[in-house]
Amino acid sequence: MWLKTLKTRLKHDHDAIESDEEGNIAPTTNDSVVVWDKTKRGEENEPLVTTEGALIMPHGSIVKRLQKTLRYDGEYAAWWEPRGEKPRMPPCETVLEFRQYNNAFARAAWAKVPPEPTIQRVRYSDVVSHDGATISVMRFVTAAQLSPATTETKSSILRSEMGAGLPSLLYVHGGGMVAGNVDIMTARLARFAALSGVQIFAVEYRLAPEFPAPIPPEDCYAALIWLHSHAAELGLDRARIGIMGDGAGGGLAAATTILARDRGLHPPLKSQTLISPMLDDRAAANMASRGDSPLLAFATIPLQSVRMCWRAYLGPGAGHSNGDISPYAVPARMSDLRGLPATYIDVGGLDLFRNECAEFAQRLAEADVQVEFHLLPGVPHHFEAAADIGATRRAVRGRVRWASNL
Repeated sequence: MWLKTLKTRLKHDHDAIESDEEGNIAPTTNDSVVVWDKTKRGEENEPLVTTEGALIMPHGSIVKRLQKTLRYDGEYAAWWEPRGEKPRMPPCETVLEFRQYNNAFARAAWAKVPPEPTIQRVRYSDVVSHDGATISVMRFVTAAQLSPATTETKSSILRSEMGAGLPSLLYVHGGGMVAGNVDIMTARLARFAALSGVQIFAVEYRLAPEFPAPIPPEDCYAALIWLHSHAAELGLDRARIGIMGDGAGGGLAAATTILARDRGLHPPLKSQTLISPMLDDRAAANMASRGDSPLLAFATIPLQSVRMCWRAYLGPGAGHSNGDISPYAVPARMSDLRGLPATYIDVGGLDLFRNECAEFAQRLAEADVQVEFHLLPGVPHHFEAAADIGATRRAVRGRVRWASNL
């Protein structure tokens, strides 16, 4: 009876749909079809996703036909095809499982980045966080920038033009607030330092769930204060410090920027660079409750894993509007964005974080913050693993240009 009803409804829309032997509606060549699965599956009625782009809805969902307007960028699709499903993270049941998979994937992806012999790495282990714990910062710097004599010479040249010292970036790595580390990112950060000419200080913040909010953003803020207070001896200009982060690190970078504004850091941060930032715990919950977003077919990180990371970081209130969540932990929850520094945001058009990034960019613009926002069509989260495609090259050029203007 249910199949007959579905066929009648779809026929009324002048669509001819074929069904398989089990009675499920199969995806057609040119469209994505939402399919009614007769069993309840997934976390909190989340849909399942086929490799063809069909959404398999839990029992009781309204069946409808979706026009397939989202598609992979041609170059990205060509990069993906020989790799099968390897670039897509499988569903993880625990944070530990997520951490292991994330770290293995990131290590393999960034290990392919060519080494940068001009960049040296220096680790500083004397950063004291708000609770007295000591964390570390790794510096990516050229020999000329590191040399006191050269730094002093450069500073004297720059002093008359733009103030004493060199620009710098505090970098916050991604990993859902529960995974990742600076060592995994060394090749990528060294390359960015070489391309931009700006030295990078990457913070090794503590991870949830062992260290939930507010610890990760407080660690990042402690690293910023350390960089700010040691700027002179490092040959840096305190007025030319920016912050940058990707994924969850982008969200933590935005949270750090808000903390710096509200705690009166002076001189203030000059800019923030947010790469596919994870900004709003409510966005994932809303997407799960609707269950019909075409973005789910392209997710490289399962929606249920994104929600698991938010819960590990925030606790049981994650995803709830009345969950008593601090806006200093979740930047999108901050009601007033006025007075934040100039902001660069880019995100893939197939990224699950797309909408929250676009909304945050709009809110910044409405708050009269200078914003540069790029929506890169046809690519999902972590698209930079396809290093040679046009979308990645364009994104890297934009990020380098923004950093070079510090």
